[in-house]
Amino acid sequence: MMRRKLVAGNWKMNGSRSALAELTTIAAAADAASAVDVSIALPATLIAPAVALVPGFAIGGQDVHAAESGAHTGCLSASMLVEAGARFTIVGHSERRTDQGETSQDAWAKASAAHRHGLSVILCVGETDAERDAGRAARVVQAQIEKSVPDLANGDWLTIAYEPRWAIGTGRTPTLDEIAEVHSIARAKLRTLVGDAADGIRIIYGGSVTGANAAAILETEDVDGALVGGASLTAAKFVPIIEAA
Repeated sequence: MMRRKLVAGNWKMNGSRSALAELTTIAAAADAASAVDVSIALPATLIAPAVALVPGFAIGGQDVHAAESGAHTGCLSASMLVEAGARFTIVGHSERRTDQGETSQDAWAKASAAHRHGLSVILCVGETDAERDAGRAARVVQAQIEKSVPDLANGDWLTIAYEPRWAIGTGRTPTLDEIAEVHSIARAKLRTLVGDAADGIRIIYGGSVTGANAAAILETEDVDGALVGGASLTAAKFVPIIEAA
């Protein structure tokens, strides 16, 4: 099955209203790359102004709470993201798993809540350096997918992002063969969970993706795009990745 490439940026805890000017150039590049889907996950404070600045461009959140509302100080519900203009959200990002102690069960609940409100979801999975060194990368990714992917998920709203935790923001990346191996394992695991619908679910790679290595990564077997961190903060660094896709 042919799946459209997806290049998604994640600004993490970076950016300001003045930095949103970068989005006008990024959105223009996305329009020019008609065969590629492009999106940016922004800090919550920037979602609404970004949507106003570049209407039609896919803006998303970096996390969502599983509950509809309630006593959850500092959190945002899916309906709040939708009201702000978000089209998607990231869940299960490795930094939240590490820094906030989130589990795969948390990611499942968040993905389910987002889907109920019409948001697309980028669900992150990936092993630590210790897990890879112990030869457990495949088992870790399989377990995370099994526990995180909601029932009846499909490619209309779900994307899997394979992010080896040791490659995020470090400048290190797995070999292309290592990336292809994990993506193949992830695809096989998805098939056991959702059957033929797995063939429509994009599996993208994240972890120190740059304009210099994007083409090789995106040409790798079963890689359907990229989740980009630091290189998505400026058009100068992000547009070459869009062009590579």
